[in-house]
Amino acid sequence: MDSVEKGAATSVSNPRGRPSRGRPPKLQRNSRGGQGRGVEKPPHLAALILARGGSKGIPLKNIKHLAGVPLIGWVLRAALDSGVFQSVWVSTDHDEIENVAKQFGAQVHRRSSEVSKDSSTSLDAIVEFLNYHNEVDIVGNIQATSPCLHPTDLQKVAEMIREEGYDSVFSVVRRHQFRWSEIQKGVREVTEPLNLNPAKRPRRQDWDGELYENGSFYFAKRHLIEMGYLQGGKMAYYEMRAEHSVDIDVDIDWPIAEQRVLRYGYFGKEKLKEIKLLVCNIDGCLTNGHIYVSGDQKEIISYDVKDAIGISLLKKSGIEVRLISERACSKQTLSSLKLDCKMEVNVPDKLAVLDEWRKEMGLCWKEVAYLGNEVSDEECLKKVGLSGVPADACSTAQKAVGYICKCNGGRGALREFAEHIFLLMEKVINSCQK
Repeated sequence: MDSVEKGAATSVSNPRGRPSRGRPPKLQRNSRGGQGRGVEKPPHLAALILARGGSKGIPLKNIKHLAGVPLIGWVLRAALDSGVFQSVWVSTDHDEIENVAKQFGAQVHRRSSEVSKDSSTSLDAIVEFLNYHNEVDIVGNIQATSPCLHPTDLQKVAEMIREEGYDSVFSVVRRHQFRWSEIQKGVREVTEPLNLNPAKRPRRQDWDGELYENGSFYFAKRHLIEMGYLQGGKMAYYEMRAEHSVDIDVDIDWPIAEQRVLRYGYFGKEKLKEIKLLVCNIDGCLTNGHIYVSGDQKEIISYDVKDAIGISLLKKSGIEVRLISERACSKQTLSSLKLDCKMEVNVPDKLAVLDEWRKEMGLCWKEVAYLGNEVSDEECLKKVGLSGVPADACSTAQKAVGYICKCNGGRGALREFAEHIFLLMEKVINSCQK
């Protein structure tokens, strides 16, 4: 269970939060009176993820794939699965971000150009959203750049707002870092300690550390936002676990973030199971989809040695690997690759064959992985416990999976997917040992 601390309540008459850029527009309140016997409706809590298309660093960063999933997808999955929001929204000005948001099940608010500038603040965008959504009473502003957010964090914060009466709650992380005063050139010659006595430096285990905002989320009631604040009123913090506190905008780069997400990220409601069978589409996954024909009309295909090594590693780990194709491939040609895998070609219904193999091995769907790339793979990808596609897979296949490889088909995608399986299996083993 997550180790969490709630901050002490603080009541202020003039809440000190982030200042607004000018006075926010007057927001019209919706009557919360119920029908019949006058029972009031519960306050409408909306999750809002701000994701504009412009980025000074990484173009379309919010939908760039992190560990095989669009960055914004990680927080959307956590928000939707938490079950505490009456609505989950993405505020964006970009078509591609809108498509990804809808793919994950979120609603979309198309923000105006006025709040999509580099100089626009989060508060500007939230105020605009509320002007269009009079039904919303509480906003949970979740940062798209916090991919290790878990539903349990959001559930506990919602309880603090709804049951304990807090007006605003924001996320923090505990850090054990000694701070020193900055030396301004020409002003002072020596630095001074800010939070320690150098003569009695505490050991980490003897010091509680300090709490820092980690930017993962800011929950606030409507009346606070009307006054131009995201923090204030009866206010509290929510302490997140350090391993879940990942902000790729601030203190972590993309490759490191991917490793953190694979180990500490949230992968869905159902528990991961150990993978025992991987089925890979031949054309476009094992190969690049190109077919060469020799002068004597013999078919020639190519594959990446890295993928062959990936198959070998999977088999050594006890994972069965089988190949499938809707095309009437030459089994003789495929056998010459010496991959030592059972295969079926000229398959009109891949799902039927996949189901037959699953039953033959006595497996549940959660123990099966599938790597596909075409429309004909869609149903298989949706059915299995772990699904993946190469980077150059068709859009239909990409929308049906949980992992999109960086590598193209026939160019290392199978090896990459194998590494993904190994990391997730490590996660399964660790969870079983707890």
